[in-house]
Order: sequence, then structure tokens, then C-alpha cells
Amino acid sequence: MRTDDLDYELPEELIAQHPTPVRDAARLLVPALHGEDRHRSVRDLPSLVPPALIVWNDARVIPARLRGVRASGGKAELLLLEPAPDEAPSVAEPRSRGGGGAEEVWLALGRANKPLRPGQELHFGEALSARVLERLDEGQLRVALQPLRHDSVLAALDAVGELPLPPYIERAPEAADAERYQTVFARTPGAVAAPTAGLHFTRELRDALSAAGHEFAYVTLHVGPGTFRPVKAATLDEHVMHRERYSVPVETARALRQARADGRPVVAVGTTVMRTLEAAALVAPEGEVVAAGDGETALFIRPPYAFRVVDRLVTNFHLPRSTLLALVMAFAGEDALRAAYAEAIRARYRFFSYGDAMLLERPRS
Repeated sequence: MRTDDLDYELPEELIAQHPTPVRDAARLLVPALHGEDRHRSVRDLPSLVPPALIVWNDARVIPARLRGVRASGGKAELLLLEPAPDEAPSVAEPRSRGGGGAEEVWLALGRANKPLRPGQELHFGEALSARVLERLDEGQLRVALQPLRHDSVLAALDAVGELPLPPYIERAPEAADAERYQTVFARTPGAVAAPTAGLHFTRELRDALSAAGHEFAYVTLHVGPGTFRPVKAATLDEHVMHRERYSVPVETARALRQARADGRPVVAVGTTVMRTLEAAALVAPEGEVVAAGDGETALFIRPPYAFRVVDRLVTNFHLPRSTLLALVMAFAGEDALRAAYAEAIRARYRFFSYGDAMLLERPRS
């Protein structure tokens, strides 16, 4: 498949800059395989799907953007990505700073008036300092972070970090974003971007879904900035997919096994849930739908793809030339997905993270 096949023209004014005043009042496009599309709202979901197992991503976005200064002068900025994998504490050359927590090594993206080099120190108020350890591929840095007045980097970020809104939201974070750029089910910190389909759900909607016979489960996938990276290769086969960490609780694996036995459909709330479940299915032991436990995946779902777990998908509208658009195209069918996007643009739906949603069903062969 050519990357050009993921292109579409989107009027700039349809890129949502703020969320809807009420989460579940967002519009919901229900594309029809036969007949006419339906224009509903997210709060109509209890009547749109037969009793199902609904799976959410409980990842919590951390205030991962840091604005500070170099020790030598000049502004500097870091976007923290994740703790460096399998990092031995001795590599960071930890230093005692008194009153703070242990030094932690993280991966980050950096920006400054001059390139950040190994050995340079950065300061972020009185809460956190950083030392550049190494420059990596794709602009990443390995940095040693020293919390100065808190017992961990995450605690320090709550004091000095900024919520990393997506690059297409062309404004600074506001007070309301601290609540609205998190799902109401967010509980596992580590993501640097929200699982945005989940932003539409409220506890009241969850209660209404429960009353309609739906059951629920959770996974965790820490969304990274790679989710916003456009595909630059000429074909999808040439694209190198970014890796993301995920976790599937034992209870969720058990619920999926029971749903399969009962003939109950599985609804993924968002592409992050889809990617987690399909990745965990690839390594599932015999007799299980998915493998429980922690993992890491670089799974690139694109047409054609044989889905193993998910029957329906609640998802926002995605960027042109993105891996997420390739995923939903694989799920709904290329022609059907293009028609749905054309209808959403015609009907003035709001796009991307703070935008509206759609309910997709996997075509049956």
C-alpha cells in the first residue's frame, strides 16, 4: 500500500482546538455498510451496540514537557518519553543532591537555541535538574533526571511539568486541559499523549452501558509521541513502526476468554486498545485469546490485516498519512473508511484529539 493512499484534504478549521463542553456530547458517526450513515452522539452508545465487552486504556498522561534553562545560560526544553529500558543505575553516575529522590535515566526529545550535548546540565525551577548523557537516533536523548525536592521524577513533574498537548493544538495548555486531556478512568501514569477515544466517556455513560448489559475491562498502553509522526516512506512496507509499552491484566485476559465463549462482541475504545489486544493475541498461549502480562510492541496494523480479537472500534478521526489511519482503514475497509471520512468532513465533524468520534464494525467475510 502506498502512503499516498492515506492522504485526504482536511479544512484547517475542522481541527478541534478545545474539547466539547461535555465529554459524551461529542458527535458520533456510525458509517453504514449498507444504507445511510447515522449521525449520533457518544452518549447514544448503549443503544448502538449489543451487550459487549468494552475495553478501555487506563494510561494516564504525565506532565512530560519541561521548560527550563541550561546551566551555562539560554532556554532549553525537554519532552520526556519514558524511563530508559533496562538502565543500570551506575550508568547514570548518580549524585547525591540532598533532600531529593534518586537520579533516574529517561529518554527524551530536546530543544534549545543550540544543540544539547552530552555532559550539559539543565535546570527546571527548584524541582528538577537534568544532565544529557547521550544523543540517540531520531533526535532522542538519554538524560539523567535528578528530583531535587521530591522522591521521584513523576512527583517532580507534577510540580514543574506541563501537559504535552499535541502539536496541532495551536495554543498553550489551559487549566481545563489538566482534567479534559485525561480519561476519567486514567490511573496508570506514563503516557505522553492521551488515548483520545476514551476522552468521550463519563462515569454516567459507563453506568448507562452497564445497565444495557455491557461489561468492562482495561489494558494499559503508554502512548508516545510516535503516534503523531507521519509516514514519510513512499510505501507502508518501508515504514519503521515506533515501539510502545503495554500491559494486559490477568482479569482482562480472563474476561476476553469468557466473552469469546459467550459469543459476546469485543469493543475497543481507541486504537491504543486495538493495538494492545491484537499484539497480545499474537503471543497468546494455546486456548487463550490474549497473553496476560507486560509487553512491548511495534505491531503495524495496515491493510490487509487479519484481526483476531476486536469486533467494533470507537475511535477519533486521525491525521493524514498516519499509522493510526492505516489501522482504522485495515479494520473498516479502505473504501468504507474513505467514504466515512468524506462524510465527516461534509457534515463538519471535529477532527483529531479533541474532536468527535466514529463507531466502526469489522466487516464479516
